[in-house]
Amino acid sequence: MSVLWSEPHHDGSPVHGPRLAAAALGDEVDVLLRVPHGGTRTSPVRSVHVRQVHDGEPAYVGARVVRTDDHDVWFSARITVHNRLARYRWLLEDEPTGPRATGTGYRWVNAAGVHGHDVTDASDFVVSTYPTAPDWAVDGVMYQVFPDRFARSGADHGPLPDWAVAADWDTTPVEHTGPDTPRQLYGGDLAGIEQHLDHLLDLGVDVLYLTPFFPAESNHRYNASSFDEVDPLLGGDPALSTLVAAAHAAGIRVMGDLTTNHTGDTHDWFLAAQADPDCEEAGYYYFHAHPDRYEAWFGIPSLPKLNYRSEALRRRIVEGPTSVAARWLEGPDGLDGWRIDVANMTGRNRDDDHNHDVARLVRRTMDAVKPGSFLLAEHFHDTSDDVTTGAGGWDAVMNYAAFTRPVWEWLAEPGSRFGFLGMPVRVPRKPTRDVVAAMRLFAAAVPWQQTLQNVNMLGSHDTPRARSVVGSDEALVAALAVLVGYPGVPMVFAGDELGLTGEDGEHARTPMPWSDASRFGTPLHRAYRELLRLRHGSETLRRGGLRWLCAGEDDMAWLRETPEERVAVVVARDASTVDLPVSLLGEPDVLWASSGASVEAGSRVVQVALPAAGAVLLRCG
Repeated sequence: MSVLWSEPHHDGSPVHGPRLAAAALGDEVDVLLRVPHGGTRTSPVRSVHVRQVHDGEPAYVGARVVRTDDHDVWFSARITVHNRLARYRWLLEDEPTGPRATGTGYRWVNAAGVHGHDVTDASDFVVSTYPTAPDWAVDGVMYQVFPDRFARSGADHGPLPDWAVAADWDTTPVEHTGPDTPRQLYGGDLAGIEQHLDHLLDLGVDVLYLTPFFPAESNHRYNASSFDEVDPLLGGDPALSTLVAAAHAAGIRVMGDLTTNHTGDTHDWFLAAQADPDCEEAGYYYFHAHPDRYEAWFGIPSLPKLNYRSEALRRRIVEGPTSVAARWLEGPDGLDGWRIDVANMTGRNRDDDHNHDVARLVRRTMDAVKPGSFLLAEHFHDTSDDVTTGAGGWDAVMNYAAFTRPVWEWLAEPGSRFGFLGMPVRVPRKPTRDVVAAMRLFAAAVPWQQTLQNVNMLGSHDTPRARSVVGSDEALVAALAVLVGYPGVPMVFAGDELGLTGEDGEHARTPMPWSDASRFGTPLHRAYRELLRLRHGSETLRRGGLRWLCAGEDDMAWLRETPEERVAVVVARDASTVDLPVSLLGEPDVLWASSGASVEAGSRVVQVALPAAGAVLLRCG
């Protein structure tokens, strides 16, 4: 087992920097480092300094001991927030050891951990002075709904269009290969979602994220033919207004899904562009040879890529009060935010890179129309540049690389047949230490506040179902505990709470089995209700710091902390016994435990035993 609680520790939470979250440019703020003393109650290091960067040049400030507790010696230093992204890390000078020691060594402590070798600035702690995401988003529980597959209201929306293939809700299998995959229409609509808001409330959900609702010639609607109306097949504009009004009345915020990277090839703008090479809309796209050779998303002709060299395009879709981004947020029954599809690719094409400009334009537009709205970016890879160099744009990213992939790689069944978002290898079942190392490294690449407001998920409409990846309800509960217990906003893809399965993203878009009573009230469904509600009611799980405790063969544990409370999260993928120090946990109370789990507090260790995959959450004494 890798023992991590013996490492020096710092993070960006109030426990280690009471004023870090509210720091402004030019402020002086105190930061604290904890160094375990191994029971001696004396400092095991000769000196501690903070290395901070001012205008690209490092400077050092000394730290002093301010207190000692049963586990740690606490050091404090005062740093200056000299730049909008102020970077710093800790330098620990060690006492000489061994008969031949003639001088002292040193170690670095950065957001990725403790290092005996010199490190780059890439994983430094970062104080960000940029605006943070709204509280309702950071504190929320998000629920993703694919409108065609959630619920049918029974309303008559007219005949199906020629492109669609009708599917029966309860009996027609989901097509996930072949030409009918995007054409298969089950008939879910917005009124059907409204009729089932009680299901969301029962789970503890307070943010509803809808995949696109604009008209399009597909069931996924990412190839929009217009941004001016809601698809009549979903009930049209009135259905969205009544859904949002009902959700707001129930205390649920609603987010839409906007494709700023491309339109459909049947979109009004693109048809105008093809018809007249001299019209304004022709500048919205990248034509190589007008009208039929043009840049498209991944070369798919039905998804022509937008060209943000065009100022007119910017005003049409993302900039100002008449833009698409603004229009659908207006009024009390307007949306509360946007999820931006393939946000990492928006504005990027060969030598063009307008991505950060576009993100900031959307952000400014949303702030002007609806202050306190939330801007979420789809992003499958390393997000660090787009949220640091591009700070002031996206509020948060969908945390596939930093969360979903490592969780899959820990809990995937041995010999998994599933890939991950285009990777040419199958998802392996990795050693716990490697999974923890990946999670620490990705989290270290962004400011702490960014980690708190990024959106974590076990799967989505673009991936295989989490239940299929992990192979059992018990393993899915373990994954859920990681989702709830790790920093970030948890997002549930509709149906995961019922154990729905799916081999890939298209297959995962399974209709909700409302008529199958056996899916509801199961141990899995109850675990979702209990753990999501627990997170909703716990400031520590929503906002607390993160201290890794251990990484065992089949288990991992970490501590979430606020000044008022500490919660230990212990998760196992197989039968495990985890011993944690009483000096750090005290006498804990069980907040939640998987079936069969036990907790025993002795004089020196707290022993957590899990007979199979599962989790225990403890409130520390």
